[in-house]
Amino acid sequence: MSSASIMTAPQHIQEQQRKHAPGASGDFSWLLTGITLAGKMVAAEVRRAGLNDVLGATDDVNVQGEVQQQLDVFANNALIHCLGSRGNVGVLASEENENPVVVRDSRDGNHGDEYVVVFDPLDGSSNIDLNVSVGTIFAIFRRDSADTDSPEKDVLKPGIEQLAAGYVLYGSSTMLVYTTGDGVDGFTLDPMIGAFVLSHPKIKMPEKGNIYSVNEAYADSFPTYCRHYLHWLKSGTDDTVYRSRYIGSLVADFHRTLLKGGIFMYPGTGIYKDGKLRLMYEANPIAFLAEQAGGLATTGFERILDIEPTDIHQRTPLFVGSRYEMEQLHAFAKKPPKV
Repeated sequence: MSSASIMTAPQHIQEQQRKHAPGASGDFSWLLTGITLAGKMVAAEVRRAGLNDVLGATDDVNVQGEVQQQLDVFANNALIHCLGSRGNVGVLASEENENPVVVRDSRDGNHGDEYVVVFDPLDGSSNIDLNVSVGTIFAIFRRDSADTDSPEKDVLKPGIEQLAAGYVLYGSSTMLVYTTGDGVDGFTLDPMIGAFVLSHPKIKMPEKGNIYSVNEAYADSFPTYCRHYLHWLKSGTDDTVYRSRYIGSLVADFHRTLLKGGIFMYPGTGIYKDGKLRLMYEANPIAFLAEQAGGLATTGFERILDIEPTDIHQRTPLFVGSRYEMEQLHAFAKKPPKV
């Protein structure tokens, strides 16, 4: 790639803003660059994790009842620092924190757009000791309320209201994948110049794949229609030989599904009746990306982006993937959602 053809993430963000909002102030672009900065900080720490004594758990348990990893704490603090200092973020909500954090009080007389950012700072962090890919997931909403006594009102919005969503994948390379509602673009961190460079423009999920991703250890407690669907995937009925691939890090599993097609599934189980994944921090951003890339994301019965949240840490079943595999799933569920 010649230097003349390189487009960095900040350049792309600004170009998109000029294209879709010529008179915009640049505040939204400024916010997104805060996410790229935090992503680079976390990527650097993940690469040095085995050398800096930051592997392993802390003595703390987060609001989800999960033992916090040291890198969870680092990633959470990096995002809060980078986004809280943008000047246009009103509320931050993290999977690691019990309550949203009010960064700016709109009653102070501040003007201009304000945003709400929700994020899972380090998805899959329990795998970090094993050098498995992990990631950061984020979503951005517009802030409508100035009620600092109840910031949950700013956060509890259906996914369809997301202005932007994406993830940073920390793997063999570090990638930023995001959407602002005009398709999905992917950027790879170039360590030579320290910038995210456009490497995967206008990503489209294949209409049909041959990979399914699910933790089959829980299969006996899946809903009946899910068990029947799994049997169909393995049967070769439609002359497709499906392969099973499950990493256990949502970002990594979804990234493969986004590029290769197929389906990722996390239904309700005997242990997690409502599913395990968080609606606000995981399912909504992933669903927005999937739909923008041509795929589908549902609970099996309802479009993820249409769910009206009632709790900032609400859980949900999640099925996401190519249209063909998703439509077959809905046929087994006998109640196809309207998407």
